[in-house]
Amino acid sequence: MSAAAAAMPSAMPSAVARPSSGETFQERSKGKDVRISNIVAAKAVAAAIRTSLGPRGMDKLLQLPSGEVLISNDGATLLSKLHVLHPAAKMLVECSQSQDVEAGDGTTSVVVLAGALLDACLDLLTKGIHPSAIAGSFYRAGEECVRILRGRVGKAVKLSERESLVGAVKTCLSSKVVSQNEDVLAPIAVDSVLTVLGRDVDEIEKATNVDLRDIRMVEQLGGTVDDTELVQGLVFDKGATKTAGGPSQIDNAKIALIQFCLSAPKTDMDNNVVVSDYAAMDRILRDERKYILNLCKKIKKSGANVLLIQKSILRDAYNELSLHFLAKMNILVVTDVERTDVEFVCRTLGCTPVPHVDSLTPEKLGTAAHVGDVVLPGSGHKVVKFTGVANPGKTSTVLLRGSNQLVLAEANRSIHDAQCVVRSLVKERFVVAGGGAAETEASLRLRELALETTGMDSHCFKAYADALEVIPYTLAENAGLKPIEIVTELRKAHKEGMVGAGIDVKKGSISDMYDENIIQPLLVTTSAIKLATETVCMILKVDDLVVVM
Repeated sequence: MSAAAAAMPSAMPSAVARPSSGETFQERSKGKDVRISNIVAAKAVAAAIRTSLGPRGMDKLLQLPSGEVLISNDGATLLSKLHVLHPAAKMLVECSQSQDVEAGDGTTSVVVLAGALLDACLDLLTKGIHPSAIAGSFYRAGEECVRILRGRVGKAVKLSERESLVGAVKTCLSSKVVSQNEDVLAPIAVDSVLTVLGRDVDEIEKATNVDLRDIRMVEQLGGTVDDTELVQGLVFDKGATKTAGGPSQIDNAKIALIQFCLSAPKTDMDNNVVVSDYAAMDRILRDERKYILNLCKKIKKSGANVLLIQKSILRDAYNELSLHFLAKMNILVVTDVERTDVEFVCRTLGCTPVPHVDSLTPEKLGTAAHVGDVVLPGSGHKVVKFTGVANPGKTSTVLLRGSNQLVLAEANRSIHDAQCVVRSLVKERFVVAGGGAAETEASLRLRELALETTGMDSHCFKAYADALEVIPYTLAENAGLKPIEIVTELRKAHKEGMVGAGIDVKKGSISDMYDENIIQPLLVTTSAIKLATETVCMILKVDDLVVVM
C-alpha cells in the first residue's frame, strides 16, 4: 500500500502533463500527404488537356474500348471519355461537365484554371497558411473577380443584334476542329436558336432561357461541312418508302402520324396457323387484303396525303401490300419514325399522333407547303424534307453534312457548343472580350485589391490573381508565341486602361478584342471562375481518404 502510494505522485504528472514541443496542436502528417496527393492528381488532369486550349490548341485522338476513334479538343468530351480513378481527379472531370451544362463553352478553361489555382494552393500551404483560410480567401477572391467582370469588362448586348451573337459564336468555334467552316456554322447556330425563341423581336427580347432539345440535328454522310444547312421545317434522315408508282413530291401536304400497324393482326403470343386446303389459304389472303385495304381507305378518307408511320416492335408496322394500296391512293409514306421523335414531329408539324384508325380525323392532321424526297449532293443519299410548316411548337432542324463519321460527330458537338453560347447570352445579356482579356483585367484589379488588404487575405488574393493569368499564358504558349513577353505586354496594356486588350493569336500580337469582334458571353467566364474556385476549395478541405469496401 505504502509502495503504491509512493509511486502515484511520480506516475500522475506523466499521465496529464502536456508535451513541451506542442505536437498535439500540429496538423497530422497524413492530412498533409492526402491533400498534396489530391492536388497532384487533379493537376495531372489539368495538364492533360491544357494543350487543347484556344484557337491554336491541339486536338486529341482517343481510341475508345469499343475500337471507335474520336478526334476532339472539347474539354468536357475528352474528360468524359477518360477512365479517371483518383477521386480528386474525378472532381475536375465533374467540374468540366458542370460547366458544359451551365454555359456549354469554356470546358477546357475551367479545368486549366482549377489546375493553376491548385498550383497556387501548394505554394500557400508551403508558407504555412491553413487550408481553411486559403479556401475562405479564394471564395472572396472569386466573388470579387465576378464583380470586376460584371462592372468593368462586361458590355450589354441585345438579342436583336445578330452580328454580336455571330461574333461570340465565331469565338467559340475558332478553337474547334471545324474552325475553318465557322463562317457557315456560326449563322446557322444563331438562327436555329433565334427560331426557337420566337418570330418577332419583342418575343425574342422577353426570353430568359432556351431549350436546345427543340433543335434537331440530322447527320448525313457525304459532301462537306460547308453543305450544312438550317431547315425551317423538318428533315427525316431517310427517303420516303414507296413501291412502283408511289409519289415522291407532295404540295399542300396534309400529314398524319399513325401509331397503329398497317399489317395483318397477330395474337399476343406465338402461334402457327395450319392450313389444310388451298381454299382456306385463298380466304386468309383475301381477308388480309380486305383488312389492309379498309385501313388505307380510312386514311385516305381523313384527307391525309402524307403518312408518317411509327416504328413497331411487336409486329410489322407496314408491309408491301399496304405500301401498294397507299401508292395507288397517291399518299407519300415515311416509315420507321422513332418513338423518341414523335413529340418533336408533332410540335413541328402541328399534328396529333393517332393510336387507332377510327380516331383519325382531319383535325389531327398537320400541314406543310411541300413534302418531298431530296437527293443530297455529294452522296446520292435521299432525305425527306418538310418545308413551309406552321411550326406552332417553335422548333428548327439542322441538316449536318460531313465527309466521314469523325468530322460529322465533331461538327455536331461544335454546333451544340455554339448554340450553348447563344443560350448563355439569352440567360445573361453581357459579353466580355476574349483572348485572355477578361482574366487579365480581373487579375490586375485583384492585385491592386491585394495591396490594400492586410493579413493572409493579401497573400491569397495575390496567388489567385497570378493563377488567373494561366489563361492568356496558355493561349500564347499553344499559339507558339513567347508567353512571358506576351503576358507582360498584355498586363502593360491593361495597366494603361485598355480593358479589351487580349492576345490575337492569328497576328501574334496584342489587339483590342472588341475591335476584332473576338467576344464571348460573360456567363461562360464567370461560371468557369465560380466552378473552378468551388472545386479547388473542396479539394483543399479534404484531409483524409477512406476507402470503404
